[in-house]
Amino acid sequence: MAMSVTEALYARISTRAFLSTPLSRDLLHEILDAARWSPSGGNLQGWKVIAVTGDARQAVIDAGLAALAANDPGNDGGHPIYPANLWEPYRSRRFQVGEDMYEKMGIPRDDKPARFAHVARNFQFFDAPVGLFFVIDKGMGVGQWAHLGMFMQSVALAATERGVASCFQEAWGQVRAPLAAHFGLPDNEMVYCGMALGYADPDALVNSLRSRREEVDAFTEFRGF
Repeated sequence: MAMSVTEALYARISTRAFLSTPLSRDLLHEILDAARWSPSGGNLQGWKVIAVTGDARQAVIDAGLAALAANDPGNDGGHPIYPANLWEPYRSRRFQVGEDMYEKMGIPRDDKPARFAHVARNFQFFDAPVGLFFVIDKGMGVGQWAHLGMFMQSVALAATERGVASCFQEAWGQVRAPLAAHFGLPDNEMVYCGMALGYADPDALVNSLRSRREEVDAFTEFRGF
């Protein structure tokens, strides 16, 4: 019996440890073929995907790690991942999921090198065999960024339905300029973020993390019901 959308939403997590098992081009095509029916205002379909595996995957890993080491603050292309001086309750939520993750991995708060090493594994796709990069035209507005987000979730849910794990990787946003150069993107295009795709390592403790979510009544106002 096929997995329902609700079941896929419950099942999907940010997988941070993958097996080396290859993901076939046919299966990836099938996932993207389902996701292309994602909502898109005006049917603009303002997204582009670059999928890498094998040598192409290693090449982008090398480029990403080199850019990370350069530590150029302009590499994010003027689009920081989080707002400066993140405020409550968002700051606490971000802090909490980080602490929950490192607790699962047995990394104490004062072990900064181990924490940084784990963050750096974003740039190795957490060993996933496939990396996706989502590209958008810089001229698009906030609506089209939202549509891109819906498309990305559709990719993740279509993958989950097929037993394929994923991890949204905004970390790649730190090196947008080097990625644009690496992929030869035209000046009007930019990488929004990446996604690791593959099969989850069932023995990795980090994959037992289920991030906390607010209850419906905490974020919803019911009017006229």
